[in-house]
Amino acid sequence: MESQNQTPNSNIIGNPTPTSSFPTNLVNKERTNLVIHSKWAELNGAVGDLGTYVPLVLALTLAKDLNLGITLIFTGIYNIISGTIYGLPMPVQPLKCIVVVALSNGPKFDVPEIMAAGICIEGVMLVLGVTGLMQLTYKLVPFSIISGVQLAQGLSFALTALNYVENIQKFSVSKSWEYKPWLGLDRLSLAISCACVMILVDGVGKGVQQHGQNDHKIIRAHETNTSDQLERCGTKIRAHIRKFMALLPTALVIFLFGIIVAFIKRPKVLSDIKFGPSSMHVVQFSRHAWKEGFVKGTIPQLPLTVLNSVISICKLSSDLFPGKELSATLVSMTVGIMNVIGCWFGVVPSCHGAGGLATHYKFGGRSGGCVALLGVAKLGLGLALGTSLVKILSQFPIGFLGVMLFFARIELAMASRKLSSVEDSFVKLICTVVSLVGSDTVLGFVCGIFVRFLLRIRKFLE
Repeated sequence: MESQNQTPNSNIIGNPTPTSSFPTNLVNKERTNLVIHSKWAELNGAVGDLGTYVPLVLALTLAKDLNLGITLIFTGIYNIISGTIYGLPMPVQPLKCIVVVALSNGPKFDVPEIMAAGICIEGVMLVLGVTGLMQLTYKLVPFSIISGVQLAQGLSFALTALNYVENIQKFSVSKSWEYKPWLGLDRLSLAISCACVMILVDGVGKGVQQHGQNDHKIIRAHETNTSDQLERCGTKIRAHIRKFMALLPTALVIFLFGIIVAFIKRPKVLSDIKFGPSSMHVVQFSRHAWKEGFVKGTIPQLPLTVLNSVISICKLSSDLFPGKELSATLVSMTVGIMNVIGCWFGVVPSCHGAGGLATHYKFGGRSGGCVALLGVAKLGLGLALGTSLVKILSQFPIGFLGVMLFFARIELAMASRKLSSVEDSFVKLICTVVSLVGSDTVLGFVCGIFVRFLLRIRKFLE
């Protein structure tokens, strides 16, 4: 990633500089946003975030009869549009708090309540974006607080990922059962093997291009400066091995391996597949659905959406992609628009998220083309297989998704490391610990703000 010498205004995505040939410049910009720099790296990054997406959508499909086919079509379109607008691997993920509420409330919180909650929360997000209040909030929230939220979110989902690896999952009832045996399909031995491969190949997640460039430099240096033929040959071999490992799309390989395991577990799954898209219906809402959706779904989800889907992802993007600053106003509006439309047709309420951005980046995503590829794949599967795809996903080894989710969330936790003072680190850790122990990100956020306020008073008194 290279910083470009641009004016501050031109670096804010969503605020283009007006010109006389605006339509032409806009088309050229969108084409640039979808440029794929390394096809294998971008494809690997696209697959990486399935560790979050698949378990949540699969759980709602099995427990609440969510229309998986329509959800794939709409979220695929969301992915393509997000990649086109932002030029970054901008994720599209289900609203996790609403999913948890739906799974824990049984038949009292069904599809109409889920969709009502999504429409309400995204209506609020749209208003916050249009009025400029979201941009104001983004500027006021200290980085130490956002860093604490990122660390808490990363560690929390890393623990969830370990649960996927260790325990047998029953998504239809949203519960984990006994520990998995060591040997067999979707067992601990296979998941741990996948984790070892990912560590060996990816390391801490360095950029593919950087690896390749360094290896070429090593080869050239030894060709020029080394006279010993055997040593030069050994160095070449090591450099080529490192280059191969850097180019190997581990997330994609593990996902494809999981598909093979799914068919081995139940070979007759092919007979359950029906080709063609699912039928689309408008969700019928009752007064009870609006009330339950707003009280149980919208209210607890709203602060998380503001923090994680807008503020945190904007700050994280400036860390991962120097020179590309996301506009909190635009992010808030895109989150609002896609759900205000989709939820009327039973599409899972979705958002952007810092964890998803860190995931795509971890596995090689560097442009909007990364999520556009994912969107095309979702769109194609939704049109070709519809809801019958759940027959395959229900056999997919969840432990493999847990491995991908674990390393992706470690990447998010690592992204919170840049702080300039001991005071900021103190606030960050308090925010993190309270969020984890209390299982409430909002509580951690409030405590972090309060502690920072007390420290400011103390500094003033000194």
